[in-house]
Formats: sequence, structure tokens, C-alpha cells
Amino acid sequence: MNEKALRVLEFNKIKEELKKYCVTSGGKQLVDALKPYDSAYEVKEHLNETREALALLTKKGNPPFEGLHDTTEAVVRAEKGGSLSPSQLLRIAQMLRASRRFIEYISRKDDEEEFYLIENLALGLTPIKKLEDNIFTAIISEEEISDKASQALYGIRRSLKEKNSSVRDKVNSIIRSNSKYLQDNLYTMRGDRYVIPVKAEYKSMVPGLVHDQSSTGATLFIEPMSLVNLNNEIKELFLKEKAEIERILQELSSAVYGSIVSVKQNSKIMLELDFIFAKGKHGSSIEGICPNVNEEGAFDIIQGRHPLIDRKKIVPSDVYLGREFTSLVVTGPNTGGKTVTLKTVGLLHIMGMSGLLIPAKENSTISFYEEVFVDIGDEQSIEQSLSTFSSHMTNIVEIMKVASSKSLVLFDELGAGTDPTEGAALAVSILETLRERSCKIVATTHYSELKGYALRTQGVENASVEFDVETLRPTYRLLIGIPGKSNAFEISRRLGLTNDIIDKAKNLISSETLEFEDLIQSLQDKSVKAEKDAREAERLKYEALKLKEKYSDKMEKIESVREKAYAEARRDAKQILREAKEESDEILKNMRELERMGISSDARRMLEEERSKLRNKMDTAESKLQKTVQNKGEEITKVTLGMDAFLPSLNQNVIIISMPDNKGEVQVEAGIMKIKAKLKDLRVSKSYKEEKKKAKREVKLNMKQVSSSVDLRGLDAEEACYVVDKYLDDAYVGGLGEVTVIHGNGTGILRKSINDMLKKHPHVKSYRLGAYGEGGSGVTMVTLK
Repeated sequence: MNEKALRVLEFNKIKEELKKYCVTSGGKQLVDALKPYDSAYEVKEHLNETREALALLTKKGNPPFEGLHDTTEAVVRAEKGGSLSPSQLLRIAQMLRASRRFIEYISRKDDEEEFYLIENLALGLTPIKKLEDNIFTAIISEEEISDKASQALYGIRRSLKEKNSSVRDKVNSIIRSNSKYLQDNLYTMRGDRYVIPVKAEYKSMVPGLVHDQSSTGATLFIEPMSLVNLNNEIKELFLKEKAEIERILQELSSAVYGSIVSVKQNSKIMLELDFIFAKGKHGSSIEGICPNVNEEGAFDIIQGRHPLIDRKKIVPSDVYLGREFTSLVVTGPNTGGKTVTLKTVGLLHIMGMSGLLIPAKENSTISFYEEVFVDIGDEQSIEQSLSTFSSHMTNIVEIMKVASSKSLVLFDELGAGTDPTEGAALAVSILETLRERSCKIVATTHYSELKGYALRTQGVENASVEFDVETLRPTYRLLIGIPGKSNAFEISRRLGLTNDIIDKAKNLISSETLEFEDLIQSLQDKSVKAEKDAREAERLKYEALKLKEKYSDKMEKIESVREKAYAEARRDAKQILREAKEESDEILKNMRELERMGISSDARRMLEEERSKLRNKMDTAESKLQKTVQNKGEEITKVTLGMDAFLPSLNQNVIIISMPDNKGEVQVEAGIMKIKAKLKDLRVSKSYKEEKKKAKREVKLNMKQVSSSVDLRGLDAEEACYVVDKYLDDAYVGGLGEVTVIHGNGTGILRKSINDMLKKHPHVKSYRLGAYGEGGSGVTMVTLK
């Protein structure tokens, strides 16, 4: 990308804004080196990583970059085997900590959103916790080494404290005994040695070494002879401390060298991540979006804004090019915003091709261009000299030499600065030459001749910046498809010029020109109306979508309530059926007792009638329940071994493990149990996702409704074990601590089967037979984990 375009479009200002969001100096260096990438693939990759960074910032907040610094210099020194300073080691430890925390930051569960590019980049990070901890343990700050750095350093510093305490006691004693010879009754330090301020005339009264004197010479700072040995010992301890600190730093530097490959990789990746997240933060600050990118030379910028202009003042514009037309000629008055539009198109492409988000609306599209050429001068000049024209033309000549079909060319006031007739002809010739090369062009101009050129030339389109003649101010809105109208007569009338002068001026203009200007005005009015209608349609569409979402939510809630009601009704039906079975069992038992006792034939007949009624009642109840259950779902027409199916009577998915027998029954696997079921009772299995949602919904429904007991009387051992297994799952999820399994006494086979199952059940902590008052041996009390 040519440097002139980057400079004229003020991409450097964008980079300065971007650097504000970098944490490290290395990140800022990456920003300084930023420029448009060389391929569309790279552009898309870097745009996507910026989009991922913005999404992560929104979802998880700022990444853990606290204390992160650029460690490039320290890593290079460590790579050469050099000893690092405390500050360098501390920065490496902070970088390693940030790396480790970023791995935790980017980690996700299987069902969470994937951030492919940043996650792949983070795969290169290697936690080195031991080295990190060792450095933080040894170094407190850039100026202070911890006592915990080594046992030797701890001992040296303890000795120093003791010696310093001894020296202070000794020097205080000397001060008290020689106070009359001293300027002040205090001690001071000179070169890490304790000295006392002695008056010059009494220097012979205090024997010792003179280390310094005051500026007036009236005071000598003397180290008493009795302190010399103690001071020497302190000095030796200081030297030992210094040597031990150097040894510790060398040891830590060697540890860094031992992991230099991982440290270097971590440092490089963290700088890259700092740069990427700075792009994400910048994108957030300008309310940027990730544009679509194509290589066909077509772009469609929706509500694009110039990122360096206050968003409260800028008027967004829709600019598109490359499908129906490849050249756009923008006309309109000075200060109307033509140049801003031109710069916006160029700068948003430069930003997008550099991997930055652009300030526009979603679904905006930019194109990958190998070059963006710009010729923008002082469009607000009142007088333009030959030198200005020469400057523009020199630049245009250079553009014409290299511009190709993969170039975007931006001309501001093309052909200005010379005779209007010649300038307009030259502008048309330049545009036509570049158009024949399939260049993509956006040009601004004052020349009416270029409006006509755009109207009659295939692939060239007019555009204008809207002007409000009522307020005599431009609205800055771009209108594509309509050439700009001069509005000179209307503006003059508004400013007070008399009608007779304006009429004379109109008479001097050909009728064709006036009709053309009126046509432009008519087109402009129709465009404004069409745009207003389009905005209104968009608003209505948005409201319709909102209503659709609202009623979709309501339908989902209704479905949820219906499912809940169905589940509750089914549970109630099963309970009624169970109670009816218990009642029938009791009546049958009484009937057998009466038969054993001996009864008349009439009584036997009555009993048989009652038994028949009960049987009919049970059959009717079961039939109704089965019919209600079977109404839900689609029947299975074709059976294959291993296929999933839904058994409504158990409200559970099962697996078919045998083909139908002559009774129309198949064997199915439900959890750990294998049971027989009629094929006509099975239904087509729902999708996994629907089953998952339903399971979650049923768990929530069942949690507060799990009974503290389950009654198995009347069931065979296999069915009873299945019912208990399902019941214990519900009871465990429902948070019950102890439950009662009612199996009755009978032959004891059912109790034995249940106890054998409870021994191996994962939710069971312990179990026992019921005590007196709990049901005795007819129940088993189960304590859950």
C-alpha cells in the first residue's frame, strides 16, 4: 500500500488512537507496523480475530493483562546467558502469570461459544508456574529482594540487624559520654558507616577516623575508633548480602534460560494478544463492526461514519459501488461533505484491510484492493493557482501509471484549478481511461459536464450531497443516483437578491440547462421520499420481528405449561391405577379367604360378579391410560435392531434389542433393565436436543414432587427393580435423605431382589428393614448419599 494514501487518509491518527488501548510497548510497536495486509485471506483472518476479541471483551470482560510488560529485551539477554536485573526478572514473572491466567480466561465448556483464532493462538502458551513462583518469592519489587530468596540471605540480613542494633547502642553510649564535644547529640551515616558530628576544635578529644566535614568546616564527622571494627563487620555483611543477591539473580536467570523456548514463545504470544485486544477495544469505542470482504472490487458501506469525527456531529452515509456501476461521480456545493465522504470510503477500506473494525452497520461489505490511490487537495480554496493544478496533475500522472483493475482510486475536485472547459474535458478523459482498465473510482467535482458524462455512460453513476435550501445548509447525506443541483438561484433569492436579477440570469441560460436542473430537483425530491418510505418500512419490519419474538415466547410458555399439565395428569393416572390395583388385591384376598371358609353358591356367584366388575374396571382404566399415553407421538412402522424408541408408559427413551415376536412384543433396554413391550405402544424417539430439554424440564417439575416412599406390591421382581432404580434417581435429584420402599412380606422374593439391587446402587448409602411402626419386614428403609 502506498504511503501517500495512508498519510492523506490519516491512518496514522487511527493508529495513535489504537495505541491508547495497548498495555505493552511491544503491542504499540505492532500497531506502528500495522498496514493493510497483502491478501484477502489475511484480511479476513485478522478481522475475525478482532471480532473474537470484541466478543470476548463483551462476554468475559478485560483479559488478565495486569502487570504485563514487554519482556523482549530481557528474553534476548537471558537467551545469551546473561544475568537479569530484578526488574527484568519481575517482568518475566508477571508475563508468565498473565500467560497462565489467559489460558484460564480463554478456557470454555463444550457448550460455550468457540473463539477459534484466539484459542488457537493461546494453545502456544505454556504455564511455567514453578519459575513464576520462584521469581515472585525471591523478588518483592524492582528495588527489593525478599529475605525468603535464600536461607543464606535470611541469615546475613538477620546478622545485619543484630550488628546494626549493637552499633546503635554503642554509638549512643559514645554520644552520651562525649556530648560536650559534639555539635548535636545524634549520629549520622557516611558511606554506610556510623559517625558522630564533632566540633572542629575538639577533634583531638574524640579519637577516630574523619570521614567528612561540614561546608563551614566547624563540624567534623568522625568514626570513633571503638566503632571501627563493628562498622567493618557491617560493611563485610553488606558485601556478603550483595554477593548473595547477585547469586540469587544469576540462579533465577539460569532458570529462565532453562525454559527460554517457552518463555520466548509466551512473550511473543502475549504481545500479539495485547495487540489483538487493543483492536477489539478500539472497535468497541467506535461502535465498529466486522465487515464482509470480497475480492470482486465491490463494496457496500451501510451508514458508514468517519472514525475521526465526533459521532454526534457526523451524518452516516450509505455508499456502494462495483455491482451496477464501477465509477461514482459526487457533485454538490462546497462545505457539503463531499471530501468527507471520499475520505470515509478510503479510510474504512484501509482500516478493514488492516484487520480493524469499521464504524458502520452490520452486513456492510468492503473489497480487498491491492492499492488505494488518493488525490485530495485543498478543496475549500477560493482561488486555485497553476501550481495547485500542477501539483494535482503530477499526482494523477503517477496514479495513471500503475492503477489497475484491483485498485480503488479517489479523486477530489478532479480537473479543478484550470480553465473549466479544458478541466472538465480532462476529467472525463481521466475517468474514462481508468474505467476502461476496470479501476474502481470515486470522484468529486463541481463541473456540470461530469454530471452528463455519468448519465450517458454505462458503469458510471451520479451522486450528490443533499442541500437544504430552506436553511441554506448542507445535510451531508449522500444521495446515489442523483446529480447535484447548484441551487445558485434559490440561494441568491433566500439571501435577498431581487427576482428581476434572477430572471435575467435565467434568460442567459439555455432552456435545456434549466430543464436539466429542474429534473435534478425532481429526482432529488423523489429520492428523499423514497428513502423516507424505506426507513418507515424498515421500522415496521423491526416491530413485526419484535412481535414475532414476543408471541414465540408466549407459545413456548404455553407449550411448557401444557407439558407440565400432561406430566402431572399422567402421574395422577398412574397413582389412581396403583391404588385401584391395591384395592383389587385386597378384595381378591378377602374373596379367597371366604372361599376357604366355605360359602354358598349364591355368595360365590356374587363374588364372581364383583371380581368381574373389578377386572372390567381395571381393564377400562388401563385402556384409557394407555390410549392417553399412545396419543402422544408417532407410531413405529419399521423396526431395526438397536434403534432408539420412546416408551410413553415409562416416559423414557429405550433401545429395541429384539425383533417383534408372534404377539407383537419386542424386548427393549431401558437403562440397566431389559423389559418386554408391545410394538404398538412404542413411539418414534424425539431428537436428542428435545429429549435433553424435556429431561431438564421434568427434573425441575419432579424435584418438589418426589414422594418419600415407593410402593412395589403387585409388581414382579424385574419390573419392581426398574421402578425402584428410577425412583431412587428422582429421590436423589429431589434431595431426599431417606426413603421407604414398600414391597410387602409375601414369599420374600421381591424383598430379596430389591435388597440385591440396593447393594450395588450408586445413590444408596445404607438400607435396613423397617422397624416397628415403620412397616416391619414389609418395607425397606433406604438412606441416600
